[in-house]
Amino acid sequence: MTKTPEHDNKTEWAQERTDWAEDRTVLANERTFAGWMRTGLAAVGLGLATQAIFRAAEPTWVAKLAASGFIAVGILIFWLAWRNCCGVLKRLNSHAAEPVPQRHMGTVAGLFALASIIVAVVLWLI
Repeated sequence: MTKTPEHDNKTEWAQERTDWAEDRTVLANERTFAGWMRTGLAAVGLGLATQAIFRAAEPTWVAKLAASGFIAVGILIFWLAWRNCCGVLKRLNSHAAEPVPQRHMGTVAGLFALASIIVAVVLWLI
């Protein structure tokens, strides 16, 4: 089979479409990271709501333990979001889209986790 100019054109177009698909995947990965972070925040918020609703229950440590469980789940979600996001970025090559640096994703996830730990500590101190 001899290569024709038309065949070369099709190969170029196919490669260009593949590059665009990788860029879309990079952007989808960032949206997924944001979704995971929202889910983690929801878990932390659910923990605080649990504590607020059952604060009057006796013994108080039961409500605090339940709240701490939700906060721990939120922290786990933050860590998983960061790990999965970085894993996807390592496997992809961006072309036109510039991905958010992995260290920024790690900083955001780390700050959310740190704030959640502080919330859990304050929860047990009140």
